[in-house]
Amino acid sequence: MTTQLPQEAVIAALAEEWEALDELLSSLAPDDWAAPTPCPGWDVKANVAHIVGTEAMLLGLDAPTVEVDVAALPHVRNDIGGFNEQWVQGLADEPPAAVLDRFRALTAERLAILRAMDAEAWDAEGFTPAGRDTHGRFMRIRVFDCWMHEQDVRDGLGRPGHTDGAAVELALDELQTGMGFVVGKKAGAPAGSSVTFALTDGAERRIHVLVGDRASVVDALDGPATVTLTTTVHAFSRLAGGRVPPDAPPEPVAVDGDQDLGQRILAHLAFTI
Repeated sequence: MTTQLPQEAVIAALAEEWEALDELLSSLAPDDWAAPTPCPGWDVKANVAHIVGTEAMLLGLDAPTVEVDVAALPHVRNDIGGFNEQWVQGLADEPPAAVLDRFRALTAERLAILRAMDAEAWDAEGFTPAGRDTHGRFMRIRVFDCWMHEQDVRDGLGRPGHTDGAAVELALDELQTGMGFVVGKKAGAPAGSSVTFALTDGAERRIHVLVGDRASVVDALDGPATVTLTTTVHAFSRLAGGRVPPDAPPEPVAVDGDQDLGQRILAHLAFTI
């Protein structure tokens, strides 16, 4: 079953996210662009180069040719990582202002294309980083990916923020899709158990997972969860994105209920590539 998403709302959220990134990046001093971030091997500029590269790819532009053997870099673990690294290495010598100009130009072009896209193309099935799905799902993943890297930049600079709003809601929607896999497959929650992720301090929400023949995200539970994990939107994104060790979240995680299951879920919460 493919994921049908409202075109106008997703594009508006993507525009909001790119505007938030532009505002953040515009406020940086040149030296800030060299600050390390939670992404191994990447500074602030590398995160932006990655976003630039993905949007360039979607526009049909070729990745730059680089002399570095990107596959041999210790933080490159798969083909997607290698593709990303081509852009990171290819833009490494560009001054921050030039990288920001590229970001602005490419995202403006991409928004114009998306706004002109008809409903048939938006709902058409094709490649996404999460497998075959609609183009609309791919664009929700773009909101998620850009927001995650905005948070990487903020973490690297010690400038927290942007944990609510339409873009954050869509990013959390995308993270939510992985919670059945985390709870059932990775953490091995037994049949009949249930889990609630209670997110605070931003785009507050409750994510419920019920384990039957398989673990699935559900709208509500019939009773109290077997275990409830309560933490901030920021900490949840950092843990699910593998940005921090499971025993060192940036904000505390309260585990109520089955402590063993709660700790197993925390230990296996990272699931993004």
